[in-house]
Amino acid sequence: MAPAALPDAFVYDAVRTPRGKGKDSGALNTVAPVRLLVGVLDALQRRNELAADVVDDVIVGCVTQTSEQGSCIARAAVLLTGLGDGPPGQTVNRYCGSGLETVNQAAALVASGFQDLVIAGGVESMSRVKMGSDGGAMFDPPLVLGRGIVPQGISADLLATLSGITRQDVDAFALQSQHRAASAIEVGAFGKSLVPVRDASGLTILEVDEYPRPGSTIEGLAKLNPAFEVMGTQFGLDALTRKAYPQIERIHHVHHAGNSSGIVDGAAAVLVGNAAAGERHGLRARARIRATAVVGDEPVLMLAGPMPATERALKKAGMSIQDIDLFEVNEAFAAVPLAFMQRFDVDDDRVNVNGGAIALGHPLGATGAMLLGTVLDELERRDLSVGLVTLCIGGGMGIATIVERV
Repeated sequence: MAPAALPDAFVYDAVRTPRGKGKDSGALNTVAPVRLLVGVLDALQRRNELAADVVDDVIVGCVTQTSEQGSCIARAAVLLTGLGDGPPGQTVNRYCGSGLETVNQAAALVASGFQDLVIAGGVESMSRVKMGSDGGAMFDPPLVLGRGIVPQGISADLLATLSGITRQDVDAFALQSQHRAASAIEVGAFGKSLVPVRDASGLTILEVDEYPRPGSTIEGLAKLNPAFEVMGTQFGLDALTRKAYPQIERIHHVHHAGNSSGIVDGAAAVLVGNAAAGERHGLRARARIRATAVVGDEPVLMLAGPMPATERALKKAGMSIQDIDLFEVNEAFAAVPLAFMQRFDVDDDRVNVNGGAIALGHPLGATGAMLLGTVLDELERRDLSVGLVTLCIGGGMGIATIVERV
């Protein structure tokens, strides 16, 4: 007897908050991270008229799981919504890939037949819970010194050096990200997914992304000093990379605050389910998740993971790079999408067409789920079919997801 066909996993909806500047003066600094998450969960429930206790699980990405983001923020948020007591909660940390990892886990649970309707997503309040404040095993000296692992900024400069990417290249890309984000905001390209953040009385705290700097210029970017040069050259961290890359005599330090991802606050939620759940709850599928992939990669270079992750996802989907209409390649540092386009010979008019994390910011645990919604909205806006989302991940990992409109 032939095995029964596995059900498809569909994306029914995706929402996100605006991104607020991740500092004390940022608009969302007054909002606890659990409240950011509750806001998007409530919006998803309201938009799709979901009854209580119909969601099988809520899986939430969050990187800095300490202080207000500690314990299980996913379950805490569920208990503050109208989703009922039935949906359990799980909090996931796959570093910068966490938000997309939750979508992929939701898709796997649905496609396996074990669950019918799952909410994925992520949250990060970088203004209230500082990045790195949770410490961790990745900073263990024998690991760092034994493998030659360096901070991500130095890895980004190493990636640029290995790929022949110059300071002029990364600055030009950063300026393009700003211009594209400004244009997207002006035409309302993010409007379908964007959920304003409001206070307890219903007053709006933030309704548009706060981080973009549309007044950026190439001259202004050129004046910024490389952020990781002193750390690399004077503290000997560049030399650590030679354990893995002895051929590199000198790292060219090209990244700075203007061409790297912004520190911001935000949350996102994505509704994933099978066809039967959609029919049962009156939902209209927007896209099918065609393939997912997550890979480990060389941990010193660290940020090249999107390439093998993309290759694996394409292979699983039976697709080639030419089959992808739009890409979202997280702009952790400008060299990452530039190296990605170089590797796959992809034109930049298909990559991050509405700007990326350089202009909009990178709320670590939420970004992947946000990018999934961004690419889906833009596919619909342009009447295109297939999108691929991919992120580099600390510790030498990469993640990718392919969605196809239905």
